Amino acid sequence: MDKNTITGLVLIFVILITFSYLNKPSESDIEAAKRQRDSIVQVEAAKAQQAEIEAKAAAATLQAKVINPPSDSAGVAGVENDLKNLYGVFYEAAKGTEKFITLENNLMKVRISTKGGKIYSVELKGYKRFNGDPLVLFEGDKNRFGLNFFSQNKSIQTDQFFFTPSVTDTLLTVSGAAVSKGKEGREKFNDESKQESKSLTMLLDAGNGVSVAYVYTLKHNSFMVGFDIKTAGLKKVMGANSDFINFAWSQEMPRQEKISKFSEDNYATTYFKYYQDEVDKIATTKSETKALTTKVEWVSFKTLFFSSVLIADKAFMNGQVSTKVRGPKDPAFVSDMTADLTIPLDNSGSESFGARFYFGPNQYNTLKQFNIKLDDELALGWTIIGWVNKYIIIPAFDFLRRYIGNFGVIILLLTIYVKLIIAPFTYKSYISQAKMRLLKPEIEEIQKKFGEDKKMESQQATMALYKKAGVNPMGGCLPMLFQMPILVSMFYFFPISIELRQQSFLWAHDLSSYDSILTLPFEIPWYGTHVSLFCLLMTVTNILYVKYNNEMSAAGTQQMPGMKTMMYLMPVMFLFIFNSYASGLSLYYFLSLVFTFVQMFIFKKLIDEDKIHAQLKAKQKMPVVKSKFTARLEEMAKQRNTPQKKK
Repeated sequence: MDKNTITGLVLIFVILITFSYLNKPSESDIEAAKRQRDSIVQVEAAKAQQAEIEAKAAAATLQAKVINPPSDSAGVAGVENDLKNLYGVFYEAAKGTEKFITLENNLMKVRISTKGGKIYSVELKGYKRFNGDPLVLFEGDKNRFGLNFFSQNKSIQTDQFFFTPSVTDTLLTVSGAAVSKGKEGREKFNDESKQESKSLTMLLDAGNGVSVAYVYTLKHNSFMVGFDIKTAGLKKVMGANSDFINFAWSQEMPRQEKISKFSEDNYATTYFKYYQDEVDKIATTKSETKALTTKVEWVSFKTLFFSSVLIADKAFMNGQVSTKVRGPKDPAFVSDMTADLTIPLDNSGSESFGARFYFGPNQYNTLKQFNIKLDDELALGWTIIGWVNKYIIIPAFDFLRRYIGNFGVIILLLTIYVKLIIAPFTYKSYISQAKMRLLKPEIEEIQKKFGEDKKMESQQATMALYKKAGVNPMGGCLPMLFQMPILVSMFYFFPISIELRQQSFLWAHDLSSYDSILTLPFEIPWYGTHVSLFCLLMTVTNILYVKYNNEMSAAGTQQMPGMKTMMYLMPVMFLFIFNSYASGLSLYYFLSLVFTFVQMFIFKKLIDEDKIHAQLKAKQKMPVVKSKFTARLEEMAKQRNTPQKKK
């Protein structure tokens, strides 16, 4: 390559760069183009939405004509022709009458409609709504699901068609052995005894070997409903290149609990689990849509105490989920939840996609038994707090409720159980406080000796006294260190414990919600419009405990008057926080404080403070024994400060 050629190429490169720079769009041009693209997307989305609305309207109009057909033959032929144009090979299934078949076991009634072949309603037999009505998770069009796909360039939504049931009976009852208390919904109980199960197939037949079928299976003593999707010949009408179909599912979540600041609205959202991965969710109290770009094992529409979960035997290819929050202002519904999931198709012609629905309580052991991390949708607390709940609190709580029916008594015994666990640490704390209290006169002498101007020297002398007497000033913090995870775990445990739901104790009608002895004619900010007696008792007891603790505390508190004020302020803050919280939690904290007083009284009777004082005096006369590590450090420091002799 000669010199002229190289020069020419360089010039061409420079010209291209200069041309690109001069023709580069300005920031305003880029912004305008972005606005144009966004507007085009919005227009296309609006067109698609409008087309869907028009299609549904046309389908509704056509359905009305099917239900009330024209009297003349020409009109009937016109309706028939419209059905063919709208639904293709599925047009015959657009004609029919809605009927219902009920699958029922000892725990629930599952009502299935021939319209769409879908689950029309689910009633949980062992539960009631807050107003005493039967607890229905959903009913009618509040639960919508079906397959969506294109057939012969026509949009097919299976929830618009009439399915044919495999039975003529309208009620299929599943019977089995009597279930003992606490074993409701446990698969292990079913495995130990022979249990009956029944199945119902809902068939959408398009003819010529093309069909869609839903197979529902219900066992005795189970909240699970088997849901197998079976298709045949869809490739004939969808096209050979079609390798998936969409399953659309949505629910309007009814309000099951009375409206409260810390009730359903703070817990309702959509959860999902990625294939062989962790559980994720849409943030509670937030309306949001999330794209699921990888395989998904299950999707859950969860409220405070109940969930509707769709679980794939293998996995959905991908999907999208959303939650639309309605908020406390809506008295009927908490939120709207949707899931649009992709089901893979192969080339077998006749295909089956195994799945199941869970319709039931958010009870830890019931969810955990399936080993698919359904229990992760329970807000039991992070790391150590969750471990305390799972391995200490829940096992004890379940054991007690097997034998005791009164949940107030269960909370009382649970309090004693926790207090016994931490009793050795509480005892050591009391000993430490007693030692500090006995040293208080000597510490006051040190403070007088050095005065306010020499606080550093005063602290050094105080620490030297502690060391000589063999007292650890932090010894009283040890029980709090062990007790704090338990106190926090209870804060998570009680509000979500379905076992406490609608269980009464004394004046509290529902231990999972606040107890109200008085409704105020006005609202106090952060407090509310009601007075919770358990919360008041907890607050008063807490203030008395703080007062007692300050009187029994060690020397030096005079230097921190602000700390004393803060200690009294904390119970008042809790009064505002816990007034609308679960009354079971306030009851537990109240009982815990009462038993703390009892423990202190017992320790005071058992411990001989004169003997401890004598031991402290004796120890102060003994020489301080240095640890090997401390002696080594002092020796190294001494060697560094000693000048070396010149050779």
